[in-house]
Amino acid sequence: MLSRRTVLLGALAASTSHAFANASGPVTIIVPFSPGASSDGIARMVGNYLSDNMKLTIVVDNRVGGGGAVGLMAVSRAGADGATIGIGATGAVVINPHVSGAPAFDPLKQLTTLAKLVDIPLVLVASPSSGLRTINDVVAKSKETSGGLSFGSTGVNSSQHLSIEVLKQMTGANLTHVPYRGSAPAATDLIGGQLPLACVDLTSVVEQIKAGNLVPIGVTAAKRYSIAPDIPTFAEQGLKGFDVPAWLGMFGPAGLSGDVVERYSEALGKAMSDADVAARAERLACQPAFLGPKEFASFLKEQSEKMKPLVKLVEGTK
Repeated sequence: MLSRRTVLLGALAASTSHAFANASGPVTIIVPFSPGASSDGIARMVGNYLSDNMKLTIVVDNRVGGGGAVGLMAVSRAGADGATIGIGATGAVVINPHVSGAPAFDPLKQLTTLAKLVDIPLVLVASPSSGLRTINDVVAKSKETSGGLSFGSTGVNSSQHLSIEVLKQMTGANLTHVPYRGSAPAATDLIGGQLPLACVDLTSVVEQIKAGNLVPIGVTAAKRYSIAPDIPTFAEQGLKGFDVPAWLGMFGPAGLSGDVVERYSEALGKAMSDADVAARAERLACQPAFLGPKEFASFLKEQSEKMKPLVKLVEGTK
């Protein structure tokens, strides 16, 4: 599926005119998820900011597939001139490379890190009629229900899926995975009563939670999020050390020059510190969490090393 939308070209400073080899042409931001997803919203907000602050016309190109890997592989094949960059998410960058049978794609080697942009809260939610309010409720009901409980996620080996598989390993909960092509359809079936549980990004369910149509059980990261301070973590509910975070970052193909990386990183840092951009990100239920290229690369290496044994643990139970 391919969707393109040109982001408005704004005013710019002449000092940035030599930022890229193709400064007179467009820069494409590849988004490996559907229009309307949190990653798409962040890409378009950042793209607008870049168009207003650099001598660039920004085109957003949605390339869906492979849990976010298809779009990133397209980035990796692009020329190393700064003309193509892309959004990357947790699953495709630090989880999928460890999955047996996954395409031979190593994001940490085949991409250049530009910046970490936001953290995305992942939340386990239930319908009010289920009676589920806590992790203990979920575990207990799953064990006493014939056949266990089903849970939806954004797809096999996504952060959302992996989170609940780790929960199963830690508690012995009897939970069966139902993969979806994104958080929105999983949330729709949850609200419609086809599922008792779903682990999705907060963006897709925040309004339903506010309206009382869904009950938040907990977030999967180690600490509560400032944009959702009332939702407890899994760790707070007895699962000591539980931490499966999710985030979005910006990448380019391998081989980008230091000048290009520096200019992108500087612009992205300014974007994420801009009050309007930060507020709009928070309205998407994303928490600004900028890291520069070196810090982001170190973060990714740590996350990859952490996720590898979790993936192998889950695969060992199949």
